Amino acid sequence: MNFRFADDFEARARELRQAFGRLSARTRLIVVVLAAAAVLGLLAYLLFGGSGARKAPPPPPVIVGTAARRNVTVVERTIGTVVANSVVQVTARISGQLMSASFKEGQIVHTGDLLFQIDPKPFQAALEQARAQLAKDSAQLFSAENDQKRYDALFVQHAASTQQRDQADATAKGLVATVASDRAALDVAELNLGYTQIRSPIDGKTGPILIQPGNLIAVNGASPLVVLTQIQPVKVSFSLPQSDLPQIQERASAHDLSVFLDLHEANEARLTAPVDFVDNEVNAQTGTIELRATFDNGDQRLVPGQLVDVAVSLKTLKNATVVPREAVNDGPNGRYVFVVAPTGEAAMRPVNVLFDDGTGMAVSGRVKPGDKVIIDGQLRVVPGARVAVVQAGGKGAKSKNSQ
Repeated sequence: MNFRFADDFEARARELRQAFGRLSARTRLIVVVLAAAAVLGLLAYLLFGGSGARKAPPPPPVIVGTAARRNVTVVERTIGTVVANSVVQVTARISGQLMSASFKEGQIVHTGDLLFQIDPKPFQAALEQARAQLAKDSAQLFSAENDQKRYDALFVQHAASTQQRDQADATAKGLVATVASDRAALDVAELNLGYTQIRSPIDGKTGPILIQPGNLIAVNGASPLVVLTQIQPVKVSFSLPQSDLPQIQERASAHDLSVFLDLHEANEARLTAPVDFVDNEVNAQTGTIELRATFDNGDQRLVPGQLVDVAVSLKTLKNATVVPREAVNDGPNGRYVFVVAPTGEAAMRPVNVLFDDGTGMAVSGRVKPGDKVIIDGQLRVVPGARVAVVQAGGKGAKSKNSQ
């Protein structure tokens, strides 16, 4: 059965070839063209569903924001370090046995508060000895001065020799010097006795006790007894690039240079203080210049050594054009934004960013206040093509990351 079908098919094909060969050249060309057209029509039907052409894709959906005109304060942000206004290493001025400490570690102390007590007994005895020596030499001086007066009278009466008078004068003057020395020794003894009580030289916060009571301490020992840190007020030290130096100098000369601290605490206002120190040279290694500001720190929120976020207002851009931060894109030729025309076409506009405050960017270029700029969906936008605005945000509209 199958062989008979193959024979019939082959016979039919042979007849068609013979019939095609009997046609004229023009007729054969027409037949070939018609067959090719039929094949192409069939392919077009299969590929395009019978429509004969692919449908144009819909415009890409985008979200837009609005460019606005406003004054923008240029703020330089950096990291600052809280610095103690004063740090004192408390040491002993005399040698002796440390008897007691009159504070708790970490306690706030004030100027004149007693910190440590050194055994006063040896120094009290030395003071009494100095007093006794002064009394002894004062009595000898009294006797020598009386002798001097007698010899002076006898010399006038020619009853004493010049040598005797001079000897009496020398003895009296020598005892005057001795008494003066005794008084100085007494003062030193009184000072040493006073040094047995070590008192705070500043208002500050104590650190750990580094030498415990019971130990013998020496003058100018290798380790201090305790370290005091002044925390009211404190300074905040930070550095800015040397490129900001003209604005820093201009603001500082006008007494209009302030620092804002952001401690990232809920429901807390930012701390602010004027800059009261600008270094006299630029750090050659970092290309920055150091600035400092003093904070009262009445609530002791700032701790020496703490890192804080610092913001410094350097200048104000008047009537700047501001677009949402998400609208600015980076391209091979620089930064640009897509502006949507009223007719729906998106145009690419190059811009220069003057300042970025984290939510909006002050820009210059072919962008005007009121322009609709694309803040989401830029990856699907073709310059000059239509777009479909699915959400119209206001100034600073946030991106939904739908790219």
